[in-house]
Amino acid sequence: MTRERGSPYAPHADAEAAAMLDAIGVDDEEALFDIPEGVRFDGQFGIDSRSEQALRRELSALLAKNDDLTEFMGRGHYDHYVPSLVDNLSQRAEFLTSYTQYQPEITQGFLQALFEYQSMLVDLTGLPVANCSMYDSATALAEAARLADRVRQASGSVVLVPEFLRSGKRGVLDNYLAGTEMTVETYPMDDGNVDFEALSDRVDDETAMVYAENPTVRGTIEEHLGDIGTLASENDTLFCLGTDLVALALLEEPASVGADVVVGEAGVLGLPTAYGMGLGLFATREEYLRQVPGRLVGISEDADDKRAYTLTLQTREQHIRRERATSNICTNQAWVALRAAIHLAWLGPSGLVDLAEDCVRDATDLAERLDELVGLQAPVHDRHHFREFVVHTDQPAAAIAGDLETEGYAVHVVGEHLLQVCITDANAHEADALVAAFEEVL
Repeated sequence: MTRERGSPYAPHADAEAAAMLDAIGVDDEEALFDIPEGVRFDGQFGIDSRSEQALRRELSALLAKNDDLTEFMGRGHYDHYVPSLVDNLSQRAEFLTSYTQYQPEITQGFLQALFEYQSMLVDLTGLPVANCSMYDSATALAEAARLADRVRQASGSVVLVPEFLRSGKRGVLDNYLAGTEMTVETYPMDDGNVDFEALSDRVDDETAMVYAENPTVRGTIEEHLGDIGTLASENDTLFCLGTDLVALALLEEPASVGADVVVGEAGVLGLPTAYGMGLGLFATREEYLRQVPGRLVGISEDADDKRAYTLTLQTREQHIRRERATSNICTNQAWVALRAAIHLAWLGPSGLVDLAEDCVRDATDLAERLDELVGLQAPVHDRHHFREFVVHTDQPAAAIAGDLETEGYAVHVVGEHLLQVCITDANAHEADALVAAFEEVL
């Protein structure tokens, strides 16, 4: 490779490169690398150059091969309408950055926005401390378990989770706890909610944390949260509650039912559902402030005694020896949290409540309409529901789901004769068409 004139990416000219190689006693650049011959690529990629216009046409043709389905799918990822304001504000040059706000003197606006995001979480959860994001709800849960291990060491090492837990979330939790002395065990559910009697029999001095969700993965609204909070407190066990931003507007305040940590998905607002990007929320009690993973934005004063926002309590991650850190989460979801904060502010308190109430009403109405169809029973669980519900099918569920895809609709298969349907403000206008599609395929 010649670099006689250098380049923005490899600025050293040939003579400079030769001088450096000579200084370290190496004949050529190849001697600096030890890549086995068997895995080296020595040839042409066979990709012809294309103009931008031609490339766009080709990629558009490839994308057109995807099935364009109307999705009624949830189970942790929910499609709510994101107003254009979110894109317009979050993509301003003052905000759009791929890295963390380590220089507070030049990022006051961004830090204030993140502080407001934390404040919104505090208002919604009733807990006094919230960080400015985790990767997603699964990593937030895993970090809560690690926190429980640090603050409840005398209470054992078992983390209890519901049997209805998304496999991906369980996998992340297992992965985070691998190599520790902690173990994960499940407790049973009863008609979509926690089997509290069975859970009571499981909680003892070996339990480090009890995790419950509201709404549950099947869309039911949990009715035993206060009892779980009391049970955990009586056994010196940490109670972790999983939820999401929209649900928090309508359901019981987590602090009021004894939750020690609240985790969940904040990316239900401000984000598209494509490609899996998430935003984990994490809030807890003040006594665990120094055990919180991730970053915290705080308010201080500058040299002129003016209010100043800054990253605070940073004795974590790359700022401290790994074995002493509370967490090793690195660059976090700051820009994603900004988008959620903008969406929350756009909705306002009453707008958020209206959105949450729609999630209850629309799910109830759709379940009632599906229940009227021969061959369906909805909802399976005799509970109140938020956004989604499970449907029993007389025919094999997978076959019905396949036929619905042919009609242009996607739903979850969660059992041999069980489908799960999710409705939000983004697809509610298609509810009539979905019911008609069910009638067509049954």
